[in-house]
Amino acid sequence: MRLTSKARYAVTAMTVLALREPGGRTSLAELGAEQGISLSYLEQLFAALRRARLVTGVRGPGGGYRLARPASGISVAAVVSAVDPAGGDGAADDDAAAQCLTHDLWSELSGQLYTLLDGITLETLAADPAIIAALEEDVRESAGPGG
Repeated sequence: MRLTSKARYAVTAMTVLALREPGGRTSLAELGAEQGISLSYLEQLFAALRRARLVTGVRGPGGGYRLARPASGISVAAVVSAVDPAGGDGAADDDAAAQCLTHDLWSELSGQLYTLLDGITLETLAADPAIIAALEEDVRESAGPGG
């Protein structure tokens, strides 16, 4: 498992949804404006999250996305795996000999990272005051002056 920009954006978006639970829906356009993520990129991420059954979509006026199950039942590792299933073990691809020598190290580190992230839920992130403050700041900045 490796942490890519795609994984970071997905975890951020899912944390926003967790903060808006229970039952709150968020449109991708709103989420993109708040977090500075392009709509097309969010559509790709949410397609993967929907396939992994981590979010559900509601069409029409007042529609948007919400978590498919409680935030306490969705780990950060599940989100990362959903959007980057072939995340690999983090080993370098440029030198096959060096990769063979360090493959076991990267595989072990990857496993430990997965275990760590599997123990962190969206509920945990949504309850963290620093994360709440950062997300609120993002929303204020996206509103612009006087917003």
